Amino acid sequence: MRPAACIAVMLWATAVGRAGEWPQILGPARNGVAADDERLADAWPPAGPRAAWSKPVGRGDAGVAVAGGRVLLFHRVSDAEVLESLDAATGESRWTDAHPTSFAPQVGGGDGPLCVPLVHDGRVVAFGPQGMLRCVDAATGRRLWLRDTHRDFRAPEGYFGAGSTPLVVAGHVIVNVGGSRADAGIVAFSLATGDTVWTQTAEPASYAAPVAVTLAGTPHVLMVTRYACLLLDPASGNVRWRFPFGQRGPTVNAATPVILTDGRLLITASYGIGSVCASFDATGFTKRWEGGDALATQYCTPIAGGGHAWCIDGRDDVPPADLVCVDLGTGRATWREANFGYGTLLAADGKLLAAKTDGELVLMTATPAGVSIHARARPLTGTVRALPALAAGRLYLRDDTTLICLDVGRSSQPPVTSD
Repeated sequence: MRPAACIAVMLWATAVGRAGEWPQILGPARNGVAADDERLADAWPPAGPRAAWSKPVGRGDAGVAVAGGRVLLFHRVSDAEVLESLDAATGESRWTDAHPTSFAPQVGGGDGPLCVPLVHDGRVVAFGPQGMLRCVDAATGRRLWLRDTHRDFRAPEGYFGAGSTPLVVAGHVIVNVGGSRADAGIVAFSLATGDTVWTQTAEPASYAAPVAVTLAGTPHVLMVTRYACLLLDPASGNVRWRFPFGQRGPTVNAATPVILTDGRLLITASYGIGSVCASFDATGFTKRWEGGDALATQYCTPIAGGGHAWCIDGRDDVPPADLVCVDLGTGRATWREANFGYGTLLAADGKLLAAKTDGELVLMTATPAGVSIHARARPLTGTVRALPALAAGRLYLRDDTTLICLDVGRSSQPPVTSD
């Protein structure tokens, strides 16, 4: 089997759901991999993929979620955090739910939301930078409940505000609230009512989203906090194990943990922290390798498959940033595309899409041997830090001022001809 085909098989082995759904951060399985029936065009016209629609948006770096024919947008408009439902076909607004905010970041950055909305069982959960956690009905926008987590659990806002996207497991909304002084670093809320189910740990909050993993038939939550990686029981909050990850000072943990198909995990951070690959189960972990020589990324979550991982190594604010392939057995880089530029990645149809912070979009195929770039485009002119979403052949991408819907599916592209 050719290397590219091998990678496609491994990537799709970790994908779930169906085309048309990107219901949470990093897609159906929170690993940056689209549904297994998603199909991408092999190339784009010289002007780039066709824009189906675009819409002016408020402030923030929260990417959208897509589910049930709806695009869920979370942005700041004037002095309100606005959760908005758009028609996926046209971009027209269907409902909004607004809550006042006075948030201002401690260090640079913007004052809008950072967390991707979460769609689960007909509900939308949104977590704002001031710690306001809300749940609304996905069809109507009717607010079901609201919690002020920073007030309730004495949690600080942090450098850029709350930025760890919640996770729903077994009817609980799991949030890295960061209420260290109240022993409420991690809190579970009832998805049905918003009531507090349990509080655990004194872990400060990170910007990394937790992920669900099933071990011996039982759901667990893997989470990277400000200073640790830990596994916990979502029913009780009991911590099964933890190890240090992160450091004090002007650092952040922001990349989502990656669950590998062979029972290992991969976590990574910049600021001299580096990466850890470990095997684990419900009772403990064993580090297989660690270090920062091959991979130490600021917030790009690696795409894993076939014993390798692809990521943009480096930082957005301190160039250069390289596209790198890492051998997950050894932790060594098999190749490096220097000065690629910082951004985020998603995978579909055996290909990678890079959304770079300078607004460039790159379509490519990456293997353990190297990378082949098929097309480039610059559909947006502003800074792109929000994670893109891919559903039913459409890519949803936003910068500082605009959300754009691009037709990138295989059936939507006109023939590409050369003069």
